[in-house]
Amino acid sequence: MKAGPDRTIPAVDDFDAAADQAIAACGGDARKTREGPMVANEFLEVQLNELRSKVSTGYARGRLPGPRERNDEADG
Repeated sequence: MKAGPDRTIPAVDDFDAAADQAIAACGGDARKTREGPMVANEFLEVQLNELRSKVSTGYARGRLPGPRERNDEADG
């Protein structure tokens, strides 16, 4: 009997197929394809910061880190 859920890593082919589908959905434009996850990440960061502000310090016992610092400079 297993102690936890089966956590298998998806095959590289699965990631390639997902990337191909995303690019096809964006009309072949790789730049538009990248924007989707970036917008989703920004949305999740806003949600996370809202939730952090609603959790009391006593409940979290001071373990919640503050908002992450953003590095808006281009990498490379």
